[in-house]
Amino acid sequence: MMCANIGTLKETLALFEKHGIDYLHIDVMDGVFVPNLMLGSEYCKQLRKLTSIPLDIHLMVKDPEPKIDWFEPGEGEYVSVHAESTKHLHRAVQTIKATGAKALAALNPATPVSAVEYVMDDVSGVLLMLVNPGFSGQKLIPETLRKISEIRGIADSKGLNDFVIQVDGNVGFEKIPGIIEAGADFLVLGTSGIFKSDMPLEEAILRVKEIII
Repeated sequence: MMCANIGTLKETLALFEKHGIDYLHIDVMDGVFVPNLMLGSEYCKQLRKLTSIPLDIHLMVKDPEPKIDWFEPGEGEYVSVHAESTKHLHRAVQTIKATGAKALAALNPATPVSAVEYVMDDVSGVLLMLVNPGFSGQKLIPETLRKISEIRGIADSKGLNDFVIQVDGNVGFEKIPGIIEAGADFLVLGTSGIFKSDMPLEEAILRVKEIII
């Protein structure tokens, strides 16, 4: 949602509802964990008043545990916390689950899969960054793609049949088939996907749906 035109937000949400967009991805940045500031708790509260589409809150903040409640997450929503952002990932995950929301463990591109292996039984899934977090429009880091299949293999070996893999960062049209084939379930689409400057929003949504189907 950080890529959406705030001036036409209601129209954008109407199109998302019309075409069955599953979640609204909210990038929360504190200027400390990542070098940018973006989308706060009040934005989330106001957005919930405008649409029935559940939120997918991506916390790119240092020491997220005491800040989770600021966003008032609840049943039907996802909240992601970075393994790199906290000394106590299990505690952060449990804090999210106590709100009724589903917890995802997020990984930066250079962070090994092993950083979340020991919380996989406690989370609903993993968010894999395909670019370094902080700014849209970056180029996808190719080495990150094999992490999708690595995580899927570990989840399958543990019998975690409902485990979801979300990918975020330069998810363009041409990359979607390979990302899905590797085992991803959720695609976070921004300026490389549905908010492309050279294509109307509805046309871009339909193009993505066509590729996925």
